[in-house]
Amino acid sequence: MDEFPWFLLLSLFLSSMQRTSCKGFSTNTSFHLVLPLQSKAAMPSPNPSSNKLSFHHNISLTVSLAVGSPPQQVTMVLDTGSELSWLRCNSSSFNPHLSSSYYQNPCSSSTCTVKTADFTDPVSCDTNKLCHVTLSYADGSSVEGTLAYERFHLGDTQMNLELVFGCIDSVSSSNSDEDLRSNGLIGLNRGKLSFVSQMGIPQFSYCISGTDSSGMLLLGKTELPWKMKLNYTPLVQIPIHLPYFNRVAYTVHLQEIRVSDTILPIPSSILEPDHTGAGQTMVDSGTQFTFLLGPVYTALKTEFLKQTKGILHPINDSNFVFQGAMDLCFRDKGFIPPLPTVHLILRGAEISVSDEKLLYKVPGGGGGALCFTFGNSDLLGVESYVIGHHHQQNFWVEFDLQRSRLGLAEFRCDSASQKLGLSQSNHP
Repeated sequence: MDEFPWFLLLSLFLSSMQRTSCKGFSTNTSFHLVLPLQSKAAMPSPNPSSNKLSFHHNISLTVSLAVGSPPQQVTMVLDTGSELSWLRCNSSSFNPHLSSSYYQNPCSSSTCTVKTADFTDPVSCDTNKLCHVTLSYADGSSVEGTLAYERFHLGDTQMNLELVFGCIDSVSSSNSDEDLRSNGLIGLNRGKLSFVSQMGIPQFSYCISGTDSSGMLLLGKTELPWKMKLNYTPLVQIPIHLPYFNRVAYTVHLQEIRVSDTILPIPSSILEPDHTGAGQTMVDSGTQFTFLLGPVYTALKTEFLKQTKGILHPINDSNFVFQGAMDLCFRDKGFIPPLPTVHLILRGAEISVSDEKLLYKVPGGGGGALCFTFGNSDLLGVESYVIGHHHQQNFWVEFDLQRSRLGLAEFRCDSASQKLGLSQSNHP
């Protein structure tokens, strides 16, 4: 894939939840796009070749786009763990009946029969001979609808993309109040029908601030003079089909875990996918926290408790489990004391989790609680390790699709937003 002489910068929000068109971008074309931030116009940028917004965060990363003809404004969750982008198709989210560019995909098309091969649930043919999709997620939620084409507008210019997406008419979830805060989801994994695969871009990046709730998503390849050098870790690829291995996820090599200078006493084999594919480590922007397989989580929990004895005071209530998988919580004393850093050691790179990123304030526990931001995958029924976006805060994260690698560097993401004219924060 050729190197692109442009990049597209979108803003993200982290919300309190989780035919002038082209099929892809030409390498000879440069796009200068600007996206507004909610009801406010984006601040002017010193870099003219950018398309930008900021985001706020709590549970889910979201981005605002315009979809259809005429355009309808939608808010979509950003998910590197999913393939197909989808929108709720109703009068309050996205109404396809109001769009002249909306087109439903027949089940006889190659898009339906071939390009959906990596979907977790097989597609089917509905009574109208349209391609019917069912998408299931690790939290037990699922959505159903029709595979369709629509225009996605990436700014105020005439440039737009005609992309395949799911027009969803049925949503099953245990958290409907939070789910209603977004209109849909943008799938960014390596599958044939993901947003980035359909765009045909060689890479994308994002940077999530942990201080002023700003952030950015860059679609395309670019060089920023102030960006730190990245450490790269290769993406794991297994060409054969294994029942528990997601071939289109961003899977990395997790080599060891340290708490301060103490390496957890676990065999390296438990950190690698087994013969069924279980045990892969995925980098997922659609998940908030980080989850580890049971034996590894137990080892981390034991060592963290050992190193924080007398500093933190555990809530000794077996029924107090945050989000169903995070059973290590402490009494909130109104402040977070100095804590040992947890290091996730990848092949060629490292993610360090320290200070406020280690504990998350939740209600309950008799006056408030602080819960450890690592959870037990076994309690979720998930056969993998998942590195969520909470532990990616203040990291520049680059997904290099062309070279099949992931780049990481600790970075002040609020500073990056200011340099690109995205943030009005007073942070230096």
